[in-house]
Order: sequence, then structure tokens, then C-alpha cells
Amino acid sequence: MKLFRKSHSVLLKNNLLPTPQDMTQDMLTPVLRVEQGAYSHPWLMGNFVDSIVSGYHMPVWWHGDELLCYLVAMRGADEVHLLNFTVAPAHQRQGLAQAMMRYLRDWSLSRGVHSIWLEVRASNQRAIALYVASGFVKDGVRPSYYPVHNGQREDAVVMSLNW
Repeated sequence: MKLFRKSHSVLLKNNLLPTPQDMTQDMLTPVLRVEQGAYSHPWLMGNFVDSIVSGYHMPVWWHGDELLCYLVAMRGADEVHLLNFTVAPAHQRQGLAQAMMRYLRDWSLSRGVHSIWLEVRASNQRAIALYVASGFVKDGVRPSYYPVHNGQREDAVVMSLNW
């Protein structure tokens, strides 16, 4: 693990991510393992399968056989809706999320897109801080958007990045 962290740190020091691969159904076992470790209400297999079938942009970053991070983005006419943005818990706080945001913006720009928008749990202050640091602004709130537990619901903060 120490060797991985050293080589991983070099990638991030140079603001680089490994070359992404497109998510495929044969990757879903490790993706679901990471998803379940990262969230209290993770996406299910069907969410990922539907996204693959729909042709969403789904880059996955690996270091050898180890899954680092992935995202799911749906492109519209001139905007991208960021649906899922996940860094494996073991690799959080190492700069991967910032590198993924740069990647997503560059990918969006290269396709003539003029904005990225997303919903994020109001309680997810780390994610909100990342998005704000990446230039996103808070556009509003979707009341009771996300399930929490025992039938309770949590608000979503709607955010966008425009250029």
C-alpha cells in the first residue's frame, strides 16, 4: 500500500489522473463495493446498468486492479448533469476529487457544453465545499429530495457551474 500511495501522490502532484476507462457491466462488482462503502444510500446495480445502456459518460479510474474513483454524467444539449461522483473511501482526501472536477470540466468544454449542474445532499458539506472550490454556485434547494432513514427525507442543494 505504501508504494501505491507514493506513485499515486506523484500523479496528483502533477495534476494527473490515470487514463480513465469507460465503465462497463463487468466492472460493476468493484464499483458497487465502492459505492456501498461511500454512501448511506448507494446507487443500485440497476442505476449503473441503466446509465451504461443510456450511453452516459462514465469514466472510471484505476490504479492496477484497485478502483480509485468514477463519475456518471448525462449530457444534454448544452449542459451536463452530474449524477454520481465517487472517490473510493480509502483514497479520499488525496486530491482525486479535484482532479476529477478538472477532468469533467475539460471533457464538457471539449463537447461544447456551457454548464454543469448537480444535486448534493444538504448534509454533505465536504462535497459542497469541493464544488464551491471548483467554481460551482448554489442555485437553490429541492426540499425532501433524498431518502435518509425511517421514512425521513433530506433536502438537496442544486448547484451549477457556467462559462
